[in-house]
Amino acid sequence: MSSENSKNIIWLASYPKSGNTWFRVFLTNLQNESDEPADINKLNSSPIASSRTLFDEATGLSSGEMTFDEIDNLRPEVYEYLARKAEKTVFHKIHDAYTCNLAGEPIIPESATKGVLYFIRNPLDVAVSFAHHSSTSIDKMIESMNSMKHSFCSRSYKQSNQLRQKLLSWSAHVTSWTEESPLPVHVVRYEDMLYRPEATFAAAMSFAGLKFSREQIQKALRFSNIKELQRQEKKKGFKEKAPGASSFFRKGSTGDWQSELTTKQAEKIIEQHNTIMKRFGYLDKQGNPVTEKSNSFQNS
Repeated sequence: MSSENSKNIIWLASYPKSGNTWFRVFLTNLQNESDEPADINKLNSSPIASSRTLFDEATGLSSGEMTFDEIDNLRPEVYEYLARKAEKTVFHKIHDAYTCNLAGEPIIPESATKGVLYFIRNPLDVAVSFAHHSSTSIDKMIESMNSMKHSFCSRSYKQSNQLRQKLLSWSAHVTSWTEESPLPVHVVRYEDMLYRPEATFAAAMSFAGLKFSREQIQKALRFSNIKELQRQEKKKGFKEKAPGASSFFRKGSTGDWQSELTTKQAEKIIEQHNTIMKRFGYLDKQGNPVTEKSNSFQNS
């Protein structure tokens, strides 16, 4: 039987390429309190929620011999076990949308969850960054972002090192976590991480219930800037980089879509995700893209 004392997991949830890894680098630098930047290949946060190894070790079963649906039916118990074992706040990255298994249970159980930091980024920029990361065309990436059937690691003929993750469409992913889940959620916009870093990262840590001084946060931010991440990746690589991608930490900027997307491509994304883009400040009331650095979304 679970209790409030076993609600130890803070989920770092996001659609891919939305700032999740950047936050984990910051978190490691904040917790390490070292006089030099943390190694990007030795981040403190716990394994991604879809780790096959994590599942196998927690259940004592071989996920490679199970169907996707059988695995999903056991995932809630895996996270309850991890939360009880943790005994203090732990952070787990997750790219899954908030969905239920065939038994009707949320894959991410409320009983294990302290809260959710949900990272969101302008889908116009996500399309560009995700396409580069996946070594695919922007048109194909837009198609995936618009599909309710979009999943990671869902090939039945090839076993991945991660479990299947249902991403759904970009908008559905956002609403699944921010509107449909009963979990405490704090939204972190990528754009605010970039242009209002101190206040944005401090608010995220406050939500997580962890106290750090302003000086500690400023230092962790200095050690986590994009130039430092690029320097480390160039020198020794980054183990989370996709095999076909030229780099993981590509630009760390906003507005890249303006030079990378055609008018037709941008219109296709805006048409599909208009409602959510307006809600989070990526479109103005007239439906035009917002690009000013001063734009800010406030958690309600």
